[in-house]
Amino acid sequence: MLRRSLLGGLAAAGSTRAASLRVSTRQVTFGPRHHLFGYIGHVGNIPWNGNGRYALAFETAFQERMPHPGEPATIVLLDVRDQYKPRAVDQTRAWNLQQGTMFYWDPLAPDTRFFFNDRDPSTHEVFIVLYDIAAGRRVREFRHPATPFGNSGVAQKGGWFLGINYGRLARLRPVTGYPGAKDWTLHGELQPDNDGIFRVDTATGAARLLVSFRQIASLIPESAAKLRAHGLFINHTLSNRDGDRVYFYARADFAAPGDERVNVPFVMKPDGTGLTRQKVFIGGHPEWESGHRMIGLAGGRQVLYDTDSQQVVGTMGSPETFPDPGGDVALSPDGRWFVNGYRQGDHNRYVFYRRSDGASVRSEGFNVKGWTSGDLRCDPAPCWNRNNREVMFPAIAGDGTRQLFVAAIASA
Repeated sequence: MLRRSLLGGLAAAGSTRAASLRVSTRQVTFGPRHHLFGYIGHVGNIPWNGNGRYALAFETAFQERMPHPGEPATIVLLDVRDQYKPRAVDQTRAWNLQQGTMFYWDPLAPDTRFFFNDRDPSTHEVFIVLYDIAAGRRVREFRHPATPFGNSGVAQKGGWFLGINYGRLARLRPVTGYPGAKDWTLHGELQPDNDGIFRVDTATGAARLLVSFRQIASLIPESAAKLRAHGLFINHTLSNRDGDRVYFYARADFAAPGDERVNVPFVMKPDGTGLTRQKVFIGGHPEWESGHRMIGLAGGRQVLYDTDSQQVVGTMGSPETFPDPGGDVALSPDGRWFVNGYRQGDHNRYVFYRRSDGASVRSEGFNVKGWTSGDLRCDPAPCWNRNNREVMFPAIAGDGTRQLFVAAIASA
């Protein structure tokens, strides 16, 4: 059975046919300092700039602990034409080892401008930076002192980005937070009406709260007892390709076992209207496909899920193709390729899947021994290149440092 997919391609449902594909990999950054991009390459988040000359990364001297409040990491450009040689351009004091500093190239100027999060060293207020590599400087800072949030996802067509409270995350979900960042909700209500998901217009800098924690809590009444003791937090504000939908999880009490946590998916329009609780939970780290459809995990399969009808409308590959459909996943910019990064023992592996015919190829394993769980883990986190044939990902190099690798897919 074949299903129509993004950009007119075809997605094979259940095909496990091996085809003439091969994958080659190489390490592109080296110690003694650690190098990370820091986030999954879903929703158009690409390490390489628009013309492919540079890739973004950051350097740190340690990986064995979370950063202390205000402790900087160095932002570097990796020169593709010079064997990915790093060149320092700035610093950030708002970062962690899983999501980095939320790098995004500006879709309106992808050759030269990128976003990252930072914090004021005096007030510990988080803010967002727009840096221009042609000018060699920060060209804008988006600061909101009353509610000092950071970027949590740039619209794929540009013009706006979403923001969340990384100080609150440092309390409630440390792996994705910035330790010591200012949290204006610390001494207030558990589900405040002045925090949630924000939206910022990149042209004017104007910001507004789209949806509050109080509003979200009212839509999950079965969790009311738990939410009287635990504050909600939000991960993964995912904007679709058309820029007319946002998917996110409302979560609480992640110290509890999985089935006892609050973990509820929502979809809304990017102006905050149409907030809809999703009836079907698709696990892992979902990715937007075309329109209002997503790719995720349901029933042990890699599935296509329609957020309007709230139904699973197709599958990709087979259980043999994707051993862990709940892994870190990303769709190529042209929509024709899909990658699933998953853990197997002490190694991360990657399945590359061609949607036109269901052909797939699996990479070798990449060492992450000692970094498979907790706040310092090294997740698969695959990120596509704009050429639709290369993927960047982190792993532990032979010298024990955390480095970046690139996998290239080709026909054999």
